[in-house]
Amino acid sequence: MTDPQSPMIDLRAVSKWYGAFQVLTDCTTRVKKGEVVVVCGPSGSGKSTLIKTVNGLEPFQKGEIIVNGVSVGDAKTDLPKLRSHIGMVFQNFELFPHMSITDNLTIGQVKVLGRSKDEATQRGLKLLDRVGLIAQKDKYPGQLSGGQQQRVAIARALSMDPIAMLFDEPTSALDPEMINEVLDVMVDLAKEGMTMMVVTHEMGFARKVAHRVIFMDRGAIVEDCTKDEFFGTARSERAQQFLSKILHH
Repeated sequence: MTDPQSPMIDLRAVSKWYGAFQVLTDCTTRVKKGEVVVVCGPSGSGKSTLIKTVNGLEPFQKGEIIVNGVSVGDAKTDLPKLRSHIGMVFQNFELFPHMSITDNLTIGQVKVLGRSKDEATQRGLKLLDRVGLIAQKDKYPGQLSGGQQQRVAIARALSMDPIAMLFDEPTSALDPEMINEVLDVMVDLAKEGMTMMVVTHEMGFARKVAHRVIFMDRGAIVEDCTKDEFFGTARSERAQQFLSKILHH
């Protein structure tokens, strides 16, 4: 058993290179159980790379990442098993286009968690209802709007009973009028105490539910503070520039 006081996600001096190019430099942060951390920063600052190292989708060359007591970089770690416990929601939904919504929600539960088809369907439909889409259960992803597909993707991630959720710019591929329907689901999750790391430009979401904000620039964590500190007096000049641009759109 892990110590209840130990963080759910613990990054210690994580660095990553693509060839000679360093994309992450000594990134250190901790996310406690039930904490919502928003990761923001300009394009190319390493936000998405950082969040993908947490569940081993991106390898890293230096440092250590511990998720719920398991070392992500350890060669002995069963990464597929670890990933099955960490929900990941991408920009582009990643649903199987040739499968119905119900099948999208059940396949992982059956194949990875070993649930029966009935049990998986029951769990999947309960979560589909929770994101407000039970009426779409027999449709295919292509018949749904982008916002609906992203809500299905969140329901699918939740159907695996994750210990934490990672969101990589979940609203950036959506039309503006669909963004709130996805953010509303995420706000509810946060209020229920789900541990979340969210890469996003949606500062309204950050203000509403984040406990902390991490600001990245050029592969490094420049700010890691409470949301009140970040929006009140973002300390670095780079963060202030970023905020002044993003908040005046």
